[in-house]
Amino acid sequence: MTSTPARLARARLPKAIQRAKRAAIEAEKLFHRALATVGARQSQSRIAADSQDYWQHQADAKWRGNAHWRDAPVFGDTGLWHKIGAEHLELFDAGARMCGFDRPWNRVLEWGCGGGANAVHFAPRAGEFIGVDIAAETLDECRRQVGAVCDTPFRPVAIDVADPESAVSRVEGWCDVFLSFYVFELIPTPEYGERLLRIALELLAPGGLALIQIKYADRRWRTRSRHRAYRSGLAEMTTYPIDEFWQLAQRCGFTPKAVNLVPRNELDERYAYFFLLREPEAGER
Repeated sequence: MTSTPARLARARLPKAIQRAKRAAIEAEKLFHRALATVGARQSQSRIAADSQDYWQHQADAKWRGNAHWRDAPVFGDTGLWHKIGAEHLELFDAGARMCGFDRPWNRVLEWGCGGGANAVHFAPRAGEFIGVDIAAETLDECRRQVGAVCDTPFRPVAIDVADPESAVSRVEGWCDVFLSFYVFELIPTPEYGERLLRIALELLAPGGLALIQIKYADRRWRTRSRHRAYRSGLAEMTTYPIDEFWQLAQRCGFTPKAVNLVPRNELDERYAYFFLLREPEAGER
């Protein structure tokens, strides 16, 4: 007969293993941040290639969770998948009222649409919904989810990480609303984010409104951009101090109108949502 202490030890073993795994992951994160801090950074082209390879090859449940597929175990039966998009739509509506943005949503574009958690809430109010993403499988999944809730036409635009500018000609015209959630922390570098902001400005119609979410850096060194080892820390690759992203958006031609901070939610921490307006052309105010 097995003794009580032995049974207790076996019962505690899985929890101990999980704690050890979490500690190893945190140690690896600190290791790579330390390397980046002393200058051991990978090039933007190397990180971009690693990013392209990761997102184009559907792998496991963790991949589906990172891509926000509805059937990912991280969402389960909790309602979180629907909650994500519902909260973003509520936030956009509140920001639009504050900015005086009341034009029809003839075209809505989401950069990094993933598995459709946001699209299923925004698409029913749009004349056309444009989903931009890296993986064809993810675009197909987003299309399926949108088709299940509305008959809004869905236009998929697949891009290569190394050439995001190619999306401009493929979108074929302006959009009224530009969205990007849980994307900017995944991009290779902060400099790459400037490219995306300039693309957003070019795609957005005069008077259009963008809502772009970033992960912000605070005073702690561990919250800075990672600059290396994409696969093991993709959600920490790029961060910005809040004031620096505001100023970056201005340099790219936007008029920042507001920022909403979410220090922590069910997915992660240190989220900042920026409302960015492309000013109307003369005579359109």
